[in-house]
Amino acid sequence: MTSDPVRLGVAGLGRAFMLMVPTFDADARVKLTAAAAPRAESRAAFEEQYGGVAYPTVEDLCADPSVEAIYIATPHQMHVDHVLAAARAGKHILVEKPLAISMEDAETMVAAANEAGVHLIVGPSHSFDPPVELAAQLIASGKFGQLRMIQALNYTDFLYRPRRPEELRTEEGGGVLFSQAIHQIDVVRRLAGGMGEKIYAMTGAWDPKRPTEGAFTALMNFEGGCVANLTYSGYAHFDSDIWMNDVGELGQRKLAGAYGDARRALMDLDPDDEARLKTTRTFGSGKTVDAKHNEHFGPVIALCDRADLKLTPDGVEVFGDTERGFIEATFGPAPRRTVNDALVTAVRQNKAPVQTGAWGLASLEVCHAILQSASTGQPVDLRQQCKTNEEEQTG
Repeated sequence: MTSDPVRLGVAGLGRAFMLMVPTFDADARVKLTAAAAPRAESRAAFEEQYGGVAYPTVEDLCADPSVEAIYIATPHQMHVDHVLAAARAGKHILVEKPLAISMEDAETMVAAANEAGVHLIVGPSHSFDPPVELAAQLIASGKFGQLRMIQALNYTDFLYRPRRPEELRTEEGGGVLFSQAIHQIDVVRRLAGGMGEKIYAMTGAWDPKRPTEGAFTALMNFEGGCVANLTYSGYAHFDSDIWMNDVGELGQRKLAGAYGDARRALMDLDPDDEARLKTTRTFGSGKTVDAKHNEHFGPVIALCDRADLKLTPDGVEVFGDTERGFIEATFGPAPRRTVNDALVTAVRQNKAPVQTGAWGLASLEVCHAILQSASTGQPVDLRQQCKTNEEEQTG
């Protein structure tokens, strides 16, 4: 029945799942029914908290007839195998960003979901954040004239959070491009209508002990004339959350005196110790985030003909020709309720969100284009972009 909760299986009980736990727990529209994870401790914790069965393999999870949809929260390089398994089993799919590492795998995944007739949703990403959706609607309404430019900045400690060795190897999806740039790309594409045309970029890999890209800056133009500047650094020095009212990326209040904690925690650790430290952030071991505000991905300002729109964790500040105002983006009751909105609407109403497999493929193309442009010193044409649903409907 359309009013029944979506029976969801979870593939992977690591950090990504932990960040979704508060949303699942607060939203009766989704019922966690089963899970798959290699660690026995995580499986036992899931069964104790949610009931159902926790399987050792994703293939076993896909074979469970009680599961309608699967949330794939496994490491990037495993997405392709797990999405294909879910599609073969006829399950709808919510897969963590990025869709895949290689474009070839991403194309295979999109084709498999289409052939199976199941929805493939890519997220959570920050394009789901309520302030982003609000700003996108304001831009699309034409109230402030044409969108001319977007500036998106973020400075974090990403590269110095506990990592497994492969998370520091670009070819295996490590570094800031596939895990972090994808958020910024999704946000900017959402605001600008999706159809990127060309990108010129440079990257930085400045710490030999973390031998992957830790920073990038890019200039991207869109159909219709909008140009976007995207800049990101994960080197754990300046923290752009001070520009976001001291609200962290996950909507939590930043703790006073916490500066330097990320680098400090890794001092004198070898790779094995660091990998073990990361397991303390998984389900059954780690803590969930107590969000009080909407999530964000650093300062984003959209410049239109008659106003500049500044996104904040609580809404959108509007700087008009002669007046300044604020439009609230409601928080809660589930922190990432918009992700569940997309999942439930897809499964129960057969209506796809903006963040489809095709959307995820287009955003992944931009990640690869950034790497290519940084390597060649030349701009890169984008050839696999797609419009938002609203753009497709309005032509």
